[in-house]
This record gives sequence, C-alpha cells and structure tokens, in this order.
Amino acid sequence: MCAVTAQYNDELRHIEYAVKKYSQMLFRICYSILGNKQDAEDALQETFLRYMLKAPLFKDSEHEKAWLIKVATNISKNMVLLRKRRKTVDLDELNSIGIEDEDSQVFEAIMSLPVKYKIVMTLFYIEGYDSKEVAKIIGISPEAVRKRMQKGRELLKTEIEKWGCGYDK
Repeated sequence: MCAVTAQYNDELRHIEYAVKKYSQMLFRICYSILGNKQDAEDALQETFLRYMLKAPLFKDSEHEKAWLIKVATNISKNMVLLRKRRKTVDLDELNSIGIEDEDSQVFEAIMSLPVKYKIVMTLFYIEGYDSKEVAKIIGISPEAVRKRMQKGRELLKTEIEKWGCGYDK
C-alpha cells in the first residue's frame, strides 16, 4: 500500500507542477480563441481534467506542453462551434491574463480574427513559437502555418488601419 500511495503522491505533484507551469500560457491561448475570461477558464479546467484522466506519457516537457496546447486549442474550438459567442473583448481583462498594455491593441486585433488565424497568430506572436513548432502543435504543415500567418497579418493590418493607429507594418 505504501508504494501505491507514494506513486499517487508523485502523480499529484507532477500534475500540480504542470498546472503551475502551463496555466497562464494555456489560458491566454484559450482566451484568444474564446474571447472571454469565463469560457477560457472553463476550457483551461477541461484541459487539465483531460490531462489528469488520460495521464498520457510524454517524451519530454516540450511534448507535454505541445499536448496541452493541442488539447486546449481543440476544446476552445469546440466551444466556439457549440455555443454562440459574443464578439467583444473586455480590454480590462487583458492585464489580468498577462497581456501588457503595449501589447493590448495587437491582442485585441488578433481577437477579431477568425479562429484559424487567431490560433497561429497567438502561438507565434504572443507565445513565441516559430512556424515549425506551431505546425506541430496544431497538426498542420509549416507551409499552411505560414499561409495563415500571411493572411492573418493582412487581416490585422486592415483591422489596425480601421483603428487609425498609424502602424506602418
């Protein structure tokens, strides 16, 4: 019985570590797809629930992180499909999810994009992944990621020009 208890405690510590390490990043990804804090919290909770129930084995921490991002993204996309979501972003919430003031306009513009562009733009610009890593995470080719990035930047440029922000990029 003691060995079982020790193994259980090790698993709990690992889950707790993963929650602390990845929660903020996963929350931002969910928020960027769903557009509101409550739904993002639900998606994050569902992501970690699946993590605990499935108890997958990972090659390394990057594999674990990619799995969590994929699950969180899929849950968020499913939530968008299953429910009618409001289209507005509460900019006061952006600071509470780790988006700095200077990034808030870019994040708000990303939020206005269709989901398939939101995901790649958030992973690339907000979370700092390169296009090959994004491709691996969301299960499309690097070329498709670059194409979505190109279209996403065009849509962002149009959105930012509407706001009259004066960005030349």
